[in-house]
Amino acid sequence: MTLTLNRRTFLQATAATAAIGLPRRAFAATPLTMQAAWINDAEFAGYFLAMDKGYYAEEGLDLTYLSGGPDVIPESTIIARRADLALTTPDTTIRAISEQGAKFKIIGAQYQKNPIGIVSLKKNPINTPSDLVGKTVAVPPVNTVTVEALLSLNGIDRSAVNIVPYAYDPTPLVSGEIDASLDFTTNVPYTISRLGEEAQSFLLYDHGVTLFNDTVVVTEETLASKRAELVAWLRASRRGWDENLADPSVYPPQWEETWFKGTGRTIDNEVFFNTAQKDLIVAPDGIFSMSEDAIAKSLEALRAVGINGTREMFDTTLLEEI
Repeated sequence: MTLTLNRRTFLQATAATAAIGLPRRAFAATPLTMQAAWINDAEFAGYFLAMDKGYYAEEGLDLTYLSGGPDVIPESTIIARRADLALTTPDTTIRAISEQGAKFKIIGAQYQKNPIGIVSLKKNPINTPSDLVGKTVAVPPVNTVTVEALLSLNGIDRSAVNIVPYAYDPTPLVSGEIDASLDFTTNVPYTISRLGEEAQSFLLYDHGVTLFNDTVVVTEETLASKRAELVAWLRASRRGWDENLADPSVYPPQWEETWFKGTGRTIDNEVFFNTAQKDLIVAPDGIFSMSEDAIAKSLEALRAVGINGTREMFDTTLLEEI
């Protein structure tokens, strides 16, 4: 016979066991795997903290964390069932749903404002989308559609801008081979400063590309079968992010020989990153929240480049249970 315990029944049973002096038996934690969007850096600091401090374990989860990188497609990981949830971008997720029939749901958003922007040098600044006309901008192939959205939303012909591939290295910008690059404004300005130049940047978000980033994506099957575990993950992750962002300088130095080991990045860089991202993550309704207005703006920005999403692709009900 299978016995199902709700929270109240479990607590009562535990109390009764203690009262009669019977030995307590620990319940095994539930395995859950998350796929990150990039290599280990401050972009994922809240999760590192939550793992190190046991917040997932307190929620009954045995969390496996998979780092990402340039060759990792997060959605593919959850389709292949190598992960239960993934951090990715709404444009790739919604395109997969609308054009390929993928059974995905977006259940949260780490970044309320996408940190991706146009980065140039202060001595040759590009301050607005119109400044891109006639210029060469390096763009990671996966983000080409995002730049096309920026141009479309600001009335700029795609042919007026020379878009070349970007390999996540600002050296060509510093050497003058390109005029600008598309990158995280929370991170690459630090790298440029170490190369002897001062960066100038603007967020795409502030010029019409009003997208979330690091959206939390699951399959509909996982949402149905592991809802309680996903809510627990959101709750523990929010706790980790709240503690991390209370003072962004505190935790990165503690991870020099653990999470950040072997990345080739300095701790000063990670502190810079962690500090710069705070205002893009914190939200009035709590980290991961997705307001109706913000969802509508994301969908509007995607429609500018022919990606047609709907409100039903987002599920905000799990956030109500945190």
